[in-house]
Amino acid sequence: MSARARAWLVLLLAGVFEVGYALSVGGSEGFTVLSWSLVAVVFFLLTLYALSVALRTVDVGIGYAVWAGIGAVGAALLSPVFFDESLTPAKALWLTVIIAGVVWLKLADGPGKTEHPEGSRQPAQEPATAQRPEQSGRPDQTGLPEQTGLPERPAPV
Repeated sequence: MSARARAWLVLLLAGVFEVGYALSVGGSEGFTVLSWSLVAVVFFLLTLYALSVALRTVDVGIGYAVWAGIGAVGAALLSPVFFDESLTPAKALWLTVIIAGVVWLKLADGPGKTEHPEGSRQPAQEPATAQRPEQSGRPDQTGLPEQTGLPERPAPV
């Protein structure tokens, strides 16, 4: 199994943990019911860990959207089982739209994407040509103080 396929399986697992977290937070009644509150904390830690592992390979935007979509749909579908809630046809329609969006996001992250070996993803960096004067070894040619974006303070009297 490829690293990308494993990452997607872990992302699906993170989504399942997110459903557990959402349902247990609902059952905790504002963290006033101890048993539901403890379950919520466990699911919270599991979902964040699994999501972080999956995001080593899956793009953050796609991974987060899929994770949130699975959590939203799962919680909406299972909340009538655990709580006194209903699933109306209108809700079911919009949940179907979310599911379709999650599927399309997975398809958009298809085999044409470059695969990052585990742990090798790095945040975007500034282009090498965009050096600030202090980085280039040359003083600022304007003779003006460097702009920091903060307004200058008046001199004390």
